[in-house]
Amino acid sequence: MLQPSPRVGLFVTCLVDLYRPTIGFAALKLLKDAGCVVDVPAVQTCCGQPAWNSGDRADAADLARTVIAAFEPYDYVVVPSGSCGGMIKEQYAAVFANDPEWRGRAERLGARTFELVSFLTDVMGMQRVAARYPGTVTYHDSCSGLRELGVKAQPRRLLGTVEGLTLTEMHDAEVCCGFGGTFCVKYPDISVRMVSDKVENIERSGADTLLAGDLGCLLNMAGRLKRLEKPVKVRHVAEVLAGMTDSVPPIGENKT
Repeated sequence: MLQPSPRVGLFVTCLVDLYRPTIGFAALKLLKDAGCVVDVPAVQTCCGQPAWNSGDRADAADLARTVIAAFEPYDYVVVPSGSCGGMIKEQYAAVFANDPEWRGRAERLGARTFELVSFLTDVMGMQRVAARYPGTVTYHDSCSGLRELGVKAQPRRLLGTVEGLTLTEMHDAEVCCGFGGTFCVKYPDISVRMVSDKVENIERSGADTLLAGDLGCLLNMAGRLKRLEKPVKVRHVAEVLAGMTDSVPPIGENKT
């Protein structure tokens, strides 16, 4: 008996919506290729992470309620971002620590929430993609994706099936790039030093392209690479896996 296709609610994230919609379209393509029925709830808002990390518990709770209510009807919530995915999956329950009803709803939703590439491999069993990317890439492990959600081998596994792609590991791939959401605003000098160290490791890897699964990290590293005039292209891993790199320039570069 055929199993029904899972209904997935795609949480696009604020940064993707405002700065890089192509990532959302790439995520949509990958999910459909995996056999999912995908919806993008129009009422979705910020996940509330900036407010939560800044101590604004009231606004964080208001935003979390909106997200929970919008995504409860779906079998899964999938997010092309480790940080936003981590917020929904790991932090929402803490937001409602003193509210048993909403804490229960948060925990149930969190159990069905996954980072995009983790969902494709660990839940849907995707083993390869039909994409081509001629170049040498290196992969940055974002803090939330790695430490909260266990995303490490999954993107590398699928990247290994991309035609023409060579993956080379940079030194300290698991070390923070210095973005950290509001961290880079509160501690700019420390953030600049951290991203400068990251750029040095990227350059030493010999890769012509930097990939990651979190747009915040990518914007931070792309900005520093550009200011230091380093000729490294920057892309979200979903764009490469979906074979959508011809339709949009690398992050930080304008269309000509």
